[in-house]
Amino acid sequence: MTEAHIAVGEADFDPAAQLSRLEALGGGAVASFTGIVRGGDGLQAMRLDHYPAMTQAQIARIVAEAQARWPLLGVVVIHRVGDLTPGERIVFVGTASSHRAAALESCAFLIDWLKTSAPFWKKERFADGRAEWVEARAEDDAARERWG
Repeated sequence: MTEAHIAVGEADFDPAAQLSRLEALGGGAVASFTGIVRGGDGLQAMRLDHYPAMTQAQIARIVAEAQARWPLLGVVVIHRVGDLTPGERIVFVGTASSHRAAALESCAFLIDWLKTSAPFWKKERFADGRAEWVEARAEDDAARERWG
């Protein structure tokens, strides 16, 4: 049975602790992605909102899909919500498997899905007073589409 840990909340996380959790499962491969809030263009903060029950259910569904597609020993998905500033961690995805390809592919699958289809709403605030909703990007949609 694959171990799965899903957390959505305001608290920061320690990527090293999450990697240790996955390494302790005894597989031969661990892959991970840590997303950081980008700065630039006067961005001061980003606000992420969500509906907790819906978000948890959707992430659990896509984790189950990854578990069905690849021989995984463990999966960790952590996504922050609330107000975040440039340089802060926003998301962590980690997968463990006995096989390198399964760990790498499943990690990419999960982050591509989170980036395009997870039920989060993002609004950016800028130094000049502007506030803009973050729109989907074609290149992110194309990355998700490669998984069918």
